Amino acid sequence: MRTLRYGSWPSPIAPADLAASGVRLSPGLVDGGIGYWAEGRPSDGGRVSLWRRLPGADPAEVAPGAYVRSAVNEYGGGAWTARDGLVAYCSWPDGAVHLVEDGLDRVLAAADGLRYAGLSLVPARRLLLAVREDHRASEAEPEQTVVALELDAANSDGGRVLAAGADFYAHPGLSADDRLAWCEWDHPNMPWDSTRVVTAPLADPGARTVVAGGDGLSVLYPAWDADGGLVYLSDASGFWNFHRWTPAGDRLLYEAPHEFCGPLWVHDPVPYALVGSGLIGCSWLVDGIAKVGVLRFDPDATGPGELVEFSTAVVAAEVTGRGPVSLALFGYADRPDELVELDWRTGGVTPLRASAELDLDPAGVSAATGVTWDGPDGAVHAWYYPPSSASCQAPAGELPPVQVWIHGGPTSYSAPEFSVAVQFWTSRGIGILDVNYSGSTGYGRAYRNRLRGSWGVADVRDCVQGALALADAGLADRGRLSIRGGSAGGYTTLAALTTSEVFAAGISLYGIGDLETLATDTHKFESRYLDGLVAPYPAQRQVYVDRSPIHHLDRLSCPMLILQGLDDKVVPPDQATTMADAVRAKGLPVRLRLFAGEGHGFRKAETIVAVAEEALAFLGDVHRFVPAGR
Repeated sequence: MRTLRYGSWPSPIAPADLAASGVRLSPGLVDGGIGYWAEGRPSDGGRVSLWRRLPGADPAEVAPGAYVRSAVNEYGGGAWTARDGLVAYCSWPDGAVHLVEDGLDRVLAAADGLRYAGLSLVPARRLLLAVREDHRASEAEPEQTVVALELDAANSDGGRVLAAGADFYAHPGLSADDRLAWCEWDHPNMPWDSTRVVTAPLADPGARTVVAGGDGLSVLYPAWDADGGLVYLSDASGFWNFHRWTPAGDRLLYEAPHEFCGPLWVHDPVPYALVGSGLIGCSWLVDGIAKVGVLRFDPDATGPGELVEFSTAVVAAEVTGRGPVSLALFGYADRPDELVELDWRTGGVTPLRASAELDLDPAGVSAATGVTWDGPDGAVHAWYYPPSSASCQAPAGELPPVQVWIHGGPTSYSAPEFSVAVQFWTSRGIGILDVNYSGSTGYGRAYRNRLRGSWGVADVRDCVQGALALADAGLADRGRLSIRGGSAGGYTTLAALTTSEVFAAGISLYGIGDLETLATDTHKFESRYLDGLVAPYPAQRQVYVDRSPIHHLDRLSCPMLILQGLDDKVVPPDQATTMADAVRAKGLPVRLRLFAGEGHGFRKAETIVAVAEEALAFLGDVHRFVPAGR
């Protein structure tokens, strides 16, 4: 065992490995014995490809060379689906909708200023349901509708409109007896604030019935089950729990202080599997750790169902699909994510595909430990990944440098699953504190609502207190704390650096420096997000000024690294350049890297490598260690 300073340990994970070894996998579905899933590869320019595996055959691309992606709400999702041997997908960057049938790939609807997501095939009616976003009027907010595309027509009109009038839609579906269902909401709400689940006859979609939701209720992810009931998730109990609606009434299927879904950021399929009559395959969080099992209920009864947990070693899970078998995405504490075949009848799991192929010594893998500390609103949660190496140790008495990581959203969540990006740092002797600050999901509505009106205050306080708690526990060097975040996490990073002196360095990835600019120059989905997180704009403009880091650079006293994609439509690039210019004008150390061809989130292999190299060199200079190999 070699003795080297923290940060200087040789690592088995090189910057190039972050891109070369990583594949972004999605949960999938099984249709007629054929498994379907999507993969995103940094080594292929971030392209997302759609795959299928026939029984006894090797996996193959459904549409070779196609980039399967949607841009509705800018974040997209729900860009492909399969049913009864048919496959539909959205292509990027043209946005066209394709249908693959009998081995032929044809355009079902050209984009022409339209975007589609949340695809749902109805082969019996020769229809494809979708959420459509109309960008043809460049000066107005894009209008969203629910539309039906005919599988045997040119759809030159962009699809027959079934639902209109709300600001946003998600998860359209059709029952066996031709009844539509969808989720909708309006400004200034986000889908985790107030939504509605609506049904209507396909023959008369204007004859709508709101079956759940309203002010202060988040009802999400509706889907028709095999018995004609409408399953959905509601936070009426304080947690997103399963409900089921029929014309006879609404029923809470199972009440528990656990979340059975996460926030609706993208249009991906519903996060549960409709296995069969009275059976839902699902996952839920207990103290931040995922559990997997089935919810059993009697469709004809009125009482609660029974939740049966499977024995798994997972800490994170994404499940979806229909029928007795799903392709689920499982996350583990000590190894990369896996796409697995999950048999809901037995709980049996068959691994199919790993997100990364790494030959790591288990003794050098850093596993997350849950940590909490008391904030003014109650306990705050985080995951701590200590430095770990199979071949190195630090000198006696030295404490490690620690990065505080802040997830995006800010309405999102960090799971304690294995991450190559985390191991890149811990294997070099740098700890990671991944904070699920107030406002994060996974801990119920009350925890989520802690951030209402308090963005830039509660999240910053939690991250500062978490870093100090770690140092007080003797797990971090008080003088070598840094903070890093992307998107909304980038804002918290910048806000922490301009309101405290706890951190010796900060790294912002496509972060927000000016809240006022974000309120006036962002996309429709998030254009009123800040009303709840900060205050109504422009009525309370001064709150935006007071909480914008760009206006408080006189309080900044440490170096910064700013990383930004030039094609970002969510956080405009001038946020990064303006911040860097202002820091530079103050005579403070700042590094700015702009990446052509990158949007909100980095997808290309060369960008991922450059970001890792920049960040490692930057922290080495700030914390006075020499990274191995330099």
